[in-house]
Amino acid sequence: MSKERALRRAAREAQAQRSRVRRERLDRRRAARRALVRRLTPRRGHTGRLYARRRVAERIAIGLGGVLAIGFVWWQFEDLATRLALTIVVAVAAPAAVVLTFDRRT
Repeated sequence: MSKERALRRAAREAQAQRSRVRRERLDRRRAARRALVRRLTPRRGHTGRLYARRRVAERIAIGLGGVLAIGFVWWQFEDLATRLALTIVVAVAAPAAVVLTFDRRT
């Protein structure tokens, strides 16, 4: 009778060991997947980027407005010095225009 109990206990322990190893392997995979997702998804809050708090449509509008202004300057004026000067003016005035337009300083 004790031999049968010992065999059953050994079988239970072997099964428990197998399930423990399987669970640990699944936990490691889950942790690795979680770490990968955490690394690839952007964090909320302060990102340190220039237009981080702006919506995508606002960023597209800002970029498109700048490109259109510079394109208009280069299309309208023939002199290279004038083109470069007005391009610099647009580049310098753009941040102020963005703050005044979207009414956000941070």
